[in-house]
Amino acid sequence: MLKRGLAIAAKDLRLSIGGGQGLTQAVLLGLLLIFVFSLSRPAGQLVEPQAASAIFWLASSFGLVLVFNTLFSMEESNEARLGLLSSPVPLHAVWFGKGLAGFGLLLCSQLVFLPATIVFLGQDMKGSFAVFAATLLAADWGLVALGALLGAISQGQAARESLLSVILFPLMLPILLGAIQLMTSVFSGVNLMDESSWMGIIVSASALFSGAGLILFPFVYSGEQ
Repeated sequence: MLKRGLAIAAKDLRLSIGGGQGLTQAVLLGLLLIFVFSLSRPAGQLVEPQAASAIFWLASSFGLVLVFNTLFSMEESNEARLGLLSSPVPLHAVWFGKGLAGFGLLLCSQLVFLPATIVFLGQDMKGSFAVFAATLLAADWGLVALGALLGAISQGQAARESLLSVILFPLMLPILLGAIQLMTSVFSGVNLMDESSWMGIIVSASALFSGAGLILFPFVYSGEQ
């Protein structure tokens, strides 16, 4: 499963980056959100660290929707999904490959969002870089595990194109709340008393979504949902 999942991820990354799909749209939308929110602050005043953290993760969330819509719509438009279903590739490898490709694209987007947040929202990384890196990786893990599962649900019928965003955002709340709190401590330099608790929430939710993806994805992707 690992080898075939890596092959699917490499294929999706090559098509997304080479064709200017997914990543470009996610980056442009995220930068637009950050810039628009920066216009709401009075001249000479800084955005509060918690607000800046929320804006960063809001941009990441919308980018996630665009990334997984693109990853799954590429196969729908080319009718390649039937080829994957009839091939000997385990459907768990498809979920793993889509999730891995989405993780790479989301992380690349966030590497653009972070300096944009620092510049446009007047932030500085005063806290621990280790906390920032751990928060980013743990939260992204859960977001892409969920996105790779629900992205399959949103494909196949035009009436279901908006289903991904409708279902995704409420389910992401535990991860987003924890990520916002931890990112706030990074921007403000003030350590949270319950830092480990927030990280535990993120990791637990990410593990739950990963388990759900492994169990449910074969049924969802094959159309048995």
